[in-house]
Amino acid sequence: MATDGRRRFGMSPQPAAGNASAGADASEADHASSGEAPQPAWEEGAEVDLGAQMAEARIAEVLESLERDLVGLEPVKTRIREIASLLVIDRLRHGFGLESERPTLHMCFTGSPGTGKTTVAMRMAAILNRLGYLAKGHLVTVTRDDLVGQYIGHTAPKTREVLKRAMGGVLFIDEAYYLYKNDNERDYGAESIEILLQVMENQRDDIVVVLAGYKDRMDTFFESNPGMQSRIAHHIDFPDYSVEELMAIAELMLTDQRYMFSDAAAQAFRELLDRRMAMPRFANARSVRNALERCRLRQANRLVAAGGTVSRDDLMRIDVADVRKSRLLAGGPAGGDSAESAPE
Repeated sequence: MATDGRRRFGMSPQPAAGNASAGADASEADHASSGEAPQPAWEEGAEVDLGAQMAEARIAEVLESLERDLVGLEPVKTRIREIASLLVIDRLRHGFGLESERPTLHMCFTGSPGTGKTTVAMRMAAILNRLGYLAKGHLVTVTRDDLVGQYIGHTAPKTREVLKRAMGGVLFIDEAYYLYKNDNERDYGAESIEILLQVMENQRDDIVVVLAGYKDRMDTFFESNPGMQSRIAHHIDFPDYSVEELMAIAELMLTDQRYMFSDAAAQAFRELLDRRMAMPRFANARSVRNALERCRLRQANRLVAAGGTVSRDDLMRIDVADVRKSRLLAGGPAGGDSAESAPE
């Protein structure tokens, strides 16, 4: 039977009367083992320090890392902070014996590739774990191929195995709309969806499911699968990045890898992004990472070809030539990379 993880938050040994910074873990355990309803962690007239509770669960750390690691996405960050606040307050209400239904936590993330959906799912898993909603707080990322079999009797075991791995954490299903193919009566995706629906309803205390994909396709998926839509409480849209935000992402990626642009290289890279954003299959931060990898490749080739000695600064600096040899800026395959047009 699923257990309500809310009882694990803020339930340290009972302090002296009047100090409500913690609760009564041992008392909770005794009542749980005896089958009795747990006693409130705090007296009715107690006052709880919200800051202390947030600090105990280390929620601020996760929110700060989200702010630090993700450029832009202010609507997304605001929604995650709102969900975190709801969970903290729900936990405190539970500690006072103010019983209510556990918040529904299944989510849908919509947006283009490379807009941070997987990263946000990882941070959300950490928040849910630290607040006691999920036992492990790990993230399992899958696609249709991981869930749906190719012959009769194959889909159910595959889906259940994935769910087993994800129990206690977050199951992130990328491009979830591919689970359903209404033009193919022999497709086995519907069987996987049925199993997911049962688990999302009956074991919602043990797992959180996040469906992800393009917004228009997810809307069509929900129209065809109203049972799935009814189980999703939070719909969060991830907007595409602006060129300024993509440049900031590029600088962060370079800093993490101990590289840096020369001034001319930074200007050239911005020009590269302007052109790449207008092309098919642009994938936001993912495309930025791929373009930087090619810049690193050209830098390494340039240094080795030049021979002689190199300094620490030489090894860190991406020069303008390392960017401008891109096919997009060099005017065609003759002067640049054929890989520039590869899918990302």
